[in-house]
Amino acid sequence: VHGGPHAATVTWLGTYWAMTPGTSINDNATAIIDPDNEFQPDASLAIAAASGGQSRVNDRGYVEGAPEFIAEVAATSASIDLNSKFEVYRRNEVREYLVWRTLDGELDWFILRGSEFERLAPDAEGIFRSEVFPGLWLDFAALLRGDMAAVLKRLQEGLATPEHSAFAAKMKTAQT
Repeated sequence: VHGGPHAATVTWLGTYWAMTPGTSINDNATAIIDPDNEFQPDASLAIAAASGGQSRVNDRGYVEGAPEFIAEVAATSASIDLNSKFEVYRRNEVREYLVWRTLDGELDWFILRGSEFERLAPDAEGIFRSEVFPGLWLDFAALLRGDMAAVLKRLQEGLATPEHSAFAAKMKTAQT
């Protein structure tokens, strides 16, 4: 209930990372969110420090600060992910937070607006579209069916948008 969905999430985020300069991805990496909270998110996507991101990798190899995007695959951990972690991530300004509740077959995608998380709703086609990472699109129905080809096809459509091209160019320029 966790391994396959986790692999699918990392595949989806990893594909975006591979096509987007100035971003970084972590899989189960220790993240020191603040002095009192150290977690191991299932996956995170960040704007690289050199491109103006809000987290850094310290000299011990740990992420320090809040990555812009955190994904949790939650089976039995849904209550923790949607309560205590939710509050820590909100307070430390994780900009987008996704919780895939595998036992329920549901997805909660939150976006930080001001100091509060609000639910990000899918569009009319049922596609979730990141507001922080242009082109990061998710066809959750395909993900639930285990149709990774369809998930990646929809992601490729997002990666082909002018918004993603502009974001990628901005990130590439920031690195030089």
